[in-house]
Amino acid sequence: MRRLLDTPTAAIAYDERGHGPTIVMLPSAAHDRHDFDELRALLASDVRTVAIDWPGHGESPPPGGPVSAMAFADIAEHVLERLAPDGAIVLGNSVGGFSAARAAIRRPELVRGLVVVDGGGFAGRPLPVRAFCALMARPSFLRRIYPAFAAHYMRARTDADRRVLAVAVATTRSDPGLRVVSELWRSFASPEHDLRADAPSITAPTLLVWGRRDPVIPLRVARRVRDTIPGARLVELDTGHVPHTTEPQLFAAELSRFAERVFAGADDAAGVATADVGAGGHTGASEVAA
Repeated sequence: MRRLLDTPTAAIAYDERGHGPTIVMLPSAAHDRHDFDELRALLASDVRTVAIDWPGHGESPPPGGPVSAMAFADIAEHVLERLAPDGAIVLGNSVGGFSAARAAIRRPELVRGLVVVDGGGFAGRPLPVRAFCALMARPSFLRRIYPAFAAHYMRARTDADRRVLAVAVATTRSDPGLRVVSELWRSFASPEHDLRADAPSITAPTLLVWGRRDPVIPLRVARRVRDTIPGARLVELDTGHVPHTTEPQLFAAELSRFAERVFAGADDAAGVATADVGAGGHTGASEVAA
């Protein structure tokens, strides 16, 4: 059932499923909490999941003022304080991954485990990235390009892929979603959006799940993140930017194993291994280029 939570930044819609230790799920920009429907349906009922809609997305009301990736990260911290004060696994996709990782850096007592899914904040700020962010920060440009851009990053194969692709395009057709997403893109070029210097301080067990075919935050970024966060483990899936809608069964299997270890308090909660895992249990998947 949809509920509203007031935060200092904006009110957000969320829902809860199951009972037990908590996994908080943070979606990508232009997407909503229903990105996680297939994944949540595959998780055990003795795990509580909380999924949110960002301001101006899904069923959340529009924000009262400007937004940014950093403001979204502030919201994530407030969600944890209010809805999971004893700590949770925090799972985030794209800007949600940035928010989850920043919470692990700033509020480690609230992050029992970290799952970054094709996450932002680790790619740096080279000139081409800043130039593209500047273009995407223009609402008129964003509105025109987003149908093709979303199709490019989704690499849609499943009905769930096509559903969330339609939601992302609809979100960017008009305000408030168009304004919010364009402001987010402006913030992606900010120095505050770069987590690379602080990532080595993350102490939470960390699972990275990445789509090999992601053209927006490519696999080479994931491999750098793996080498930066102590003990992080990388799982590569044969998907685009939103692997939990394309391969929910494989994703759920990895997440369930990770959650079991984290919630049991095992020393090897991050599932550290000598090799990373690709789709179907194969190791050493090939890198894809941007």
